[in-house]
Amino acid sequence: MEKQSLNFVGDDEVIVRKSTQYHPSVWGDFFIRSSFHSQTQESFQRMINKVEELKMKVKTMLKDTSDILQLMNLIDSIQLLRLDYHFEDEIDGALRLIFEVDDNNYGLYETSLRFRLLRQHGYNVSADTFNKFKDNNGSFLSTLNGDAKGLLSLYNASYLATHGETVLDEANYFSKSQLLSLFCELEQPLKTQVSLFLEVPLCRRITSLLARIYMPIYQKDETRDEVILELAKLDFNILQSLYQEELKKVSIWWNDLALAKSLKFARDRIVEGYYWVLALYYEPQYSRARVMCTKSFCLLSVMDDIYDNYSTLEERKLLTEAIKRWNIQAVDSLPEYIKDFYLKLLKTLEEFEAELELNEKYRVQYLKNDFKAVAIAYFEESKWGVDRYVPSLDEHLRVSLISSACSLVICSMYLGMGEVVTKEVFEWYSSFPKLVEACSVIGRLLNDIRSDEREQERDHVASTVECYMKDHGTDVKVACKKLREIVEKAWKDLNKERLNPTPVARPIIERILNFSISTEDIYRYTDEYTHSDNKMKDNISLVLVEPVVI
Repeated sequence: MEKQSLNFVGDDEVIVRKSTQYHPSVWGDFFIRSSFHSQTQESFQRMINKVEELKMKVKTMLKDTSDILQLMNLIDSIQLLRLDYHFEDEIDGALRLIFEVDDNNYGLYETSLRFRLLRQHGYNVSADTFNKFKDNNGSFLSTLNGDAKGLLSLYNASYLATHGETVLDEANYFSKSQLLSLFCELEQPLKTQVSLFLEVPLCRRITSLLARIYMPIYQKDETRDEVILELAKLDFNILQSLYQEELKKVSIWWNDLALAKSLKFARDRIVEGYYWVLALYYEPQYSRARVMCTKSFCLLSVMDDIYDNYSTLEERKLLTEAIKRWNIQAVDSLPEYIKDFYLKLLKTLEEFEAELELNEKYRVQYLKNDFKAVAIAYFEESKWGVDRYVPSLDEHLRVSLISSACSLVICSMYLGMGEVVTKEVFEWYSSFPKLVEACSVIGRLLNDIRSDEREQERDHVASTVECYMKDHGTDVKVACKKLREIVEKAWKDLNKERLNPTPVARPIIERILNFSISTEDIYRYTDEYTHSDNKMKDNISLVLVEPVVI
């Protein structure tokens, strides 16, 4: 809904503002007021002790399983249920064994599973292994058509393709077509798995949400391991308790900040922001990082709404100059309604610096630099919007890959990660390497595809959709299709960059991959962050509110 408001400046000048009225917070103070877990500290400790007992059993399984197929299935289940962070060393050792195995005699399911597991962990295994499933005409063997389990395994493996791996592109089309034709004949729980991954492939699902959804599927699987299932349920609930405490902390901070009250036009999305950040790293050791990243993320969201949804061009210019100066004295030049935001932005980053260890404090300067870069890009786009200027797609992306703020979010998520992040990592990410570029392309284009209609209604800058239409003389439908093809190319860039040898440690790269996955999830059907009262609300309930029944 669009709303107009009048602001009187002096005796004569009147500014007519247009702003979109977003729905209020779905959650309110829910995570502040709620008491989620009724068990005593003693019973909670018993859960933790049980988890440790079950972990030892799974470690023994990983070490003692000599059958390679059983080992691969075990690792796959552990990963699907979000338990792999407990067994990183054991899984690494098992994957070295799996890599050494000759898969020439493997069937479709085993070959595809091996390929996916190894590619997910950086092994540069060749896609040529799938050529053994083709006939002399280069088509996939007709004998595979009824192998639903193998086809699903092939389908999920195909999403780890890099550029030039035609066999995986063909495998994707073939497996998807065959699974759709077989779907009505399938039995449970395979039918549910096929439905789940045809909607969103395994490699592009948010880890915590997938674990929650997959648990009841695994429970119905006759080949399930009861130790792993029990561990998954207990571990999920223990981590959920941690997340609820973190969310309570950031919700209190957000209420005290009071920006959602003073800036009525801004999106009030602290819970949604935390959920998005949780998708980047779920592991308990990154608790500090999640809290810091959520704060930065929500300040960025408010800043976006100031530029995008309410301020005049002159006010945006003043805010841009103030952010570039990054000095408390610059507040005097700002309109009254922006002063509070500016001061709290500066204060929050000061608090970050105080919270970081002495050898980590340098990180805040990188975050300041990113806020400055994003503000400059926002203002450049604002000038385009006022002038009704539609740039070429290339010109647009030179600015909008920065205004996508993916680089800023990446900096924010590294900010509190601890010793795994070094000065070299910050130098690497700030050089805008291929991984960061690909992540930014995915974020920018998917955002534009889903937000284009809403933004054009409020005199927004031309999106990449409109730029493509101008460049190529196409309609909206064709433009969106072509931009989605560019997104898929960016995914292949990400798949390539995750393969060994990597420029930085794997935990650093995994965060960017997770960010890309979460961005695609948020923008898959609509802008779920902005319109968060539907599917996103349900997903937040699954991950952050409803415990798993033990």
